[in-house]
Amino acid sequence: MGLEIERRFLVRGEGWRQHVGWRAHLEQAYLVGSRDGLTVRVRRSDRAQALQADGEPGGQAWLTLKAPAPGGRDGLVRQEFEYAIPLEDAAALMALAPHRLAKWRHGLELPGGDWVLDVFEGENAPLVLAEVELASAEQPVPLPSWCVHEVTGRPELSNAALAREPLSRWSVERRQSLLAWLGEADVTSDTI
Repeated sequence: MGLEIERRFLVRGEGWRQHVGWRAHLEQAYLVGSRDGLTVRVRRSDRAQALQADGEPGGQAWLTLKAPAPGGRDGLVRQEFEYAIPLEDAAALMALAPHRLAKWRHGLELPGGDWVLDVFEGENAPLVLAEVELASAEQPVPLPSWCVHEVTGRPELSNAALAREPLSRWSVERRQSLLAWLGEADVTSDTI
């Protein structure tokens, strides 16, 4: 069984840019996205400037199943099963999916784990979230100053939830509720 141990943070500012090692455009489509955390996702990635031998844009695709881990803590630890699939299969599956999102993923060179940062597009802009994958749930993580609030385990900010109900479709009351939870001194409505 594959386990994903991951913490997530709301990002403010541009300080993260100096740590970027690579970037890729991701399109994600959700075939299943239950509120209890079970998801079946198709992801297509086009690395910036990646070209195939014939000069066409390169890319990769994966089919991923995620589910809560037995005894997992508040979204920190999940079961994850991920399989590479042909791009043609990904396109066919994405056409069947009712919910999708797009974002730019940036690989970050930071200590404390495997860091990535997602800059969401479309109806989820201007949301920016950082994620760090860890070897254990107890592993300490040195946090950069631009990680303004931890959102690990917040189901409404999972990728599956954002595909199902993008931020732009949230009611004013729901946004304000999240801002209140985050602490308005830490973030502004421009962040979410």
